[in-house]
Amino acid sequence: MFTTTISETVANTGDCPLFAPPVVPVPPRAAAAPTRRDETALADVLRHPGIWRRGAARAPRSDTLPTGLAELDALLPGGGWPRGALSEILVAEDGLGECSLLLPALATLTQARRRVVLVAPPYIPYAPALAAAGVDLAQLVHIDATASDTHWTAEQCLRAGCCGAVLNWLPRCDYRQLRRLQLAAETGGTFGFVFRPLSAAHEASPAALRLRLERGETEPRLEILKCRGRFGEQSHALGLRA
Repeated sequence: MFTTTISETVANTGDCPLFAPPVVPVPPRAAAAPTRRDETALADVLRHPGIWRRGAARAPRSDTLPTGLAELDALLPGGGWPRGALSEILVAEDGLGECSLLLPALATLTQARRRVVLVAPPYIPYAPALAAAGVDLAQLVHIDATASDTHWTAEQCLRAGCCGAVLNWLPRCDYRQLRRLQLAAETGGTFGFVFRPLSAAHEASPAALRLRLERGETEPRLEILKCRGRFGEQSHALGLRA
């Protein structure tokens, strides 16, 4: 019989086993799948405070200014004109109360020492009527821009951030020009108002709010054509005193 002798002295190993236990290999942890670029971008958009998901409990509160008409405020998200956005007023004819519609908001802004700019109005503003409505004339600026400079002037005033509101009359404009005004209002956090003829109602518009104003049987008729953040029936008409 063949035998083998271990000549080295084995030291006392105490609690340590003489033979090391077998090493059980641990399976490698699966690497997390990288987040897709488009999913990250979508998550960033949904975190924006101005985005409301239909499954949410309620829409986020928006920064608005009351119109002065309780019936209209009840129909608008936040209860008034949207700040940092463009509101488009489509008028069938002059003199239906389109300027009176804005007087309560303009009075509030000017009394708070916020500048209000009128860009190329079709008629000379009547100072006594504005003052009687509570508008601080010291905060009112009238810019008589030419037709070629109207869009640029209104855009710069909206973007500057030093104006409370900018009113602009645009007999003719396209979607690109309106989009620039909308983005300028967002940048400056300004109330932007654009008066356009009613014939433009069928055209696409980036404005956050679109109102239609035309003659009714007994009083002017105001209709909401488009309202960002308002769900359900978009069109809603109400009477307006000229």
